[in-house]
Amino acid sequence: MSSELFDALTLMEKEKGISKDVIIEAIEAALISAYKRNFNQAQNVRVDMNLETGTMRVFARKDVVDEVFDSRLEISIQEARQIDPNYQENDVVEIEVTPKDFGRIAAQTAKQVVTQRVREAERGVIYSEYIEREEDIMTGIVQRLDSKFIYVSLGKIEALLPVNEQMPNEHYKPHDRIKVFLTKVEKTTKGPQIFVSRSHPGLLKRLFELEVPEIYDGTVEIKSVAREAGDRSKISVHCDNPEVDPVGACVGPKGQRVQAIVNELKGEKIDIVRWSKDPFEFVANALSPSKVLEVQVNEEEKATTVIVPDYQLSLAIGKRGQNARLAAKLTGWKIDIKSESEAEELGIYPSLSLSKNDTEDSDDEFYDDDNFED
Repeated sequence: MSSELFDALTLMEKEKGISKDVIIEAIEAALISAYKRNFNQAQNVRVDMNLETGTMRVFARKDVVDEVFDSRLEISIQEARQIDPNYQENDVVEIEVTPKDFGRIAAQTAKQVVTQRVREAERGVIYSEYIEREEDIMTGIVQRLDSKFIYVSLGKIEALLPVNEQMPNEHYKPHDRIKVFLTKVEKTTKGPQIFVSRSHPGLLKRLFELEVPEIYDGTVEIKSVAREAGDRSKISVHCDNPEVDPVGACVGPKGQRVQAIVNELKGEKIDIVRWSKDPFEFVANALSPSKVLEVQVNEEEKATTVIVPDYQLSLAIGKRGQNARLAAKLTGWKIDIKSESEAEELGIYPSLSLSKNDTEDSDDEFYDDDNFED
């Protein structure tokens, strides 16, 4: 019996990652509960499990006192010294009180308690594993769908993909393999609960880290991400090493790196622009693929007025204002776009104030997957 118990604990530790000590503690707690319940005892007891011999013994713990008021919890100093002459007042005496049929009763009563403790320990292991992956990317398999969630298996646990975190251009089916971004890991009474997203900007950032070695090793840094999931995204990148082109690194040979991300996001358009601490340059880059004649900056209101050629106005604003909206999110600056002729009528262009002209299109400043050619 002892070897079987020891083997079972070893197997549980190996397969479920639960320490033997945790299991033994659970069994001992269950045996104490079983003893008090089945033998109607209110004593302070300790259970000793010996895995080598396979024995389980119960000891009543009693305080050594001068005068006994509760014999279940106390023992007189005279009685204690009959057991061992060295006992002094306030010592604790342990007396074995193991019933003859304790093993059978304990096994029946302890089973439910042990199962519960094992389940709690398993949940703790799973929570510890996944809380470390919060705000990280994982690959999961779609299990089932309902009106509120898509249930995605991450291996040891099923994660919840809410409707508002799904991509509008995607249709999910059971057994689909998808990459998800872990947004939140919660502890609940029923165990860990994990929420994931397909629309979070963090998913795009993590995908670039997976596909671009220069981002993963820190050579190229992602400065900001603006995303309208399923439609279009903008990402700004920077590198301190002048010999490394951050945009080119993200694009990859023949666009392979960025195309892999586009495919994972089911055709979502991705604009990659060069970050700059100069708001003139950064805002102009962020509005690509449109050409920018001038950027006028209001530092106090963190706002900019951007002048573009008349024929580029609709491109700069984008469909339903998307290009301007994403550029504002990416840069953190308010952007007011005006055509060249409108700016001239208002008398704000050409401007005598400091401005940044950005009329050159160059591959090292901007990448738009719509315009890429092999």
